[in-house]
Amino acid sequence: MMTPRTAHTPLSVEEGQVLLIDKPLNWTSFDVVRRVRFTLNGKKVGHAGTLDPKATGLLIVCTGKKTKSFDEYAGLEKEYTGTFRLGIQTPSFDLETAVTDSRDSASVSLEHLAGAAQQFVGKQLQVPPMYSAAKHKGKPLYAIARKGKTVERQAKEIEIAEFEILSFTPPDVGFRVVCSKGTYIRSLVHDVGTRLGCGAVLTSLRRTRIGPYSVHDAITMEQLDHALSGTNSDR
Repeated sequence: MMTPRTAHTPLSVEEGQVLLIDKPLNWTSFDVVRRVRFTLNGKKVGHAGTLDPKATGLLIVCTGKKTKSFDEYAGLEKEYTGTFRLGIQTPSFDLETAVTDSRDSASVSLEHLAGAAQQFVGKQLQVPPMYSAAKHKGKPLYAIARKGKTVERQAKEIEIAEFEILSFTPPDVGFRVVCSKGTYIRSLVHDVGTRLGCGAVLTSLRRTRIGPYSVHDAITMEQLDHALSGTNSDR
């Protein structure tokens, strides 16, 4: 496996590059790809593993010949930290859509949360949420969901290696999850809320690790712009 470019290594674009980028809030993964592609004057660019716009953290971006390396990174284990709120439910399982149900969560304790989290550790089948980029007959599910429709989705096997409750200030919960490729954290949070009987929605999410690569070694978009501009000015 190739060594990605971090904040501590020089940038070279002639033969392509593997970049560790700290995706900012409200950027789509494609926004990051588009910015890199524009700065590199149309060079081939892609990412290995999507992050939702409201999620931040580690995004692996490959350029040029290194785009052939996607498969080396896409299947790696992921680690996330985040928060969720008990007592509410939304169609998107996060705060991107309006609250449709509210329930009392006052009886939920830290022990209840920790116990529920442990019940989801291991291999299991998970159904992709309707508000996701997963495809149904060639169309992304979110496009169908935005029309108020729901379709049957095929469950896929995932694995939760670790699910830790980090904090609890009712009704808000801090957590850390280590999981396999293809895991929807929003769905995991929704399922925890269902198990507790009060509902729950994801309120923030940050990807902190992909395999051995940490977000602490990633570069910001500002650092990336500066590095790429300097590279292009030398040509």
